Amino acid sequence: MSSGGHRGGLNMLGVDVCLDEDKLTNAPHCPHGPALLFERYIGDTVETRRTQQYYGCSACRDRKDCDFFQNVGEKVSEASQKAREMRNNAQQPWKSHADCYSRYTRTMNAKEQERRYCHQCSLFIMPDEIKLHTNHNVTHGLSLAQMQKPSHLLKPIENKKTNAQYLFSDKAVDFLLDTISKLGFKKVLCVGAPRIHEAIQVDKLKGLESLLLDLDHRYGQFYPPDLFCRYNMCNHYFMDGDESQDVFRKFLNNDEDDDIVMVTDPPFGGLVEVIGFGVKWIMETWKQINNKDDKSSLPTMWVFPYFLESRIKACLPSFTMLDYKVAYDNHPLFQNKAKGNKKGSPVRIFTNIDASKFVLPKQEGYRYCSPCTRYVSSENHHCKQCQACTSKDGSTYKHCDVCQKCVKPSYTHCITCQRCELPTHSCNKMLQGCHICGASDHKRRECPNRGHHQRPNQSNTKKRKHQGGVSTPPKSQKLSGQTKNVAIGNQDSFLRKNISSDMKQSTSGVQKKKARNKKKNKKKWTKS
Repeated sequence: MSSGGHRGGLNMLGVDVCLDEDKLTNAPHCPHGPALLFERYIGDTVETRRTQQYYGCSACRDRKDCDFFQNVGEKVSEASQKAREMRNNAQQPWKSHADCYSRYTRTMNAKEQERRYCHQCSLFIMPDEIKLHTNHNVTHGLSLAQMQKPSHLLKPIENKKTNAQYLFSDKAVDFLLDTISKLGFKKVLCVGAPRIHEAIQVDKLKGLESLLLDLDHRYGQFYPPDLFCRYNMCNHYFMDGDESQDVFRKFLNNDEDDDIVMVTDPPFGGLVEVIGFGVKWIMETWKQINNKDDKSSLPTMWVFPYFLESRIKACLPSFTMLDYKVAYDNHPLFQNKAKGNKKGSPVRIFTNIDASKFVLPKQEGYRYCSPCTRYVSSENHHCKQCQACTSKDGSTYKHCDVCQKCVKPSYTHCITCQRCELPTHSCNKMLQGCHICGASDHKRRECPNRGHHQRPNQSNTKKRKHQGGVSTPPKSQKLSGQTKNVAIGNQDSFLRKNISSDMKQSTSGVQKKKARNKKKNKKKWTKS
């Protein structure tokens, strides 16, 4: 993924992430596991363009959250390496998984009025520890429902550049679980989907088993090691080592064929290529453990915004997008109808399971399209020319005879650009070609000269100060946080672009009402 722009006085043409198992294995570690290898492109002309490779945190896009940075080829002294390891260890949970869960069992056995949870320390409070948490944010008198459903007790981490914990609505959870049961699955691997996991654990009557993989260590308070693994899906790293990975591998081992499904709900700001790499890694592990052939694939449901469909299909061509609109409790734009925007939630389900097997709820307006042999949303009309139900964003698309495809209703055909665009667009916008050789017929990822492209001489870079074993680049090169934001910023702008119109629609009514009330109050004040 890449983007362009000027940062720090340099013409930065974008950043790519290098996904390779060997490079991840040999990469330096930050508190979130192996770092990812990034490649930055800088230069004004083809002749002066150069690249720089460096390692950055896989989980955090903002250096305020994790400031790890190391140039490829940079020599790290033994003292700095030890300091880095100490710092990495210091940022891990200060109590073991087993100790945290033992606190849960003791709290569960206590009376309701004696159950306490400290949000500041992320810890259940024992009776002899009450004085230590006097001025902390503590929830007293925990009910059975709060103990069994931690996502309703824990405060969501809504930092979109790291965790972005937006939680499924009850209606979305019910739909997913009903669908999983009807499709005949017995085991559910929940990757970043805590509400699915806790619903399965509470309702054992459905006969489902589940394992939660999540980076948030707080869930280790509520589930034993055989039900929760602290896991970073951006680098496929198990934070608690081999024991945790063995639990994962054991869960993937099928007693019967095709009885397991993976449900993943990753942060929407994460790089699609990186997340897709993690999904494929889990799929390959499943194949190896169960001796599956290359044609077999782990059934998967990936929940993500509709407008990133092309990027998901580029990573996983066998995936198709369903029309079901997935709603969230704690995000105003990812809700349906009255609570959200007029088009409903922009989040969909991408899956390698046959779309015709999904029965979408008719009471929510979904209907069956016979020509497409699948369920579609009420506004998604079948186009005879395209021979498909083409709507994706919650509106009814219209067919353009010139483009020979369906487009959004707000688009009109531009003769100058020879494609459909918004009426307010700028014509003849220059499209950038390859950043390496300058050709317009391909991007830099497909450039035949990519491997031979000049990289900066690492020995000529200025010496950097080391703070706590983490390399800090000089001001002229201090772009790692910005660089990753540029790489992911392209996706962020994509998110903002596609949601901003819905945001305006959902807030315009409120603004108009406020304006009318202000006008009325002004008239009253004038009369008085």
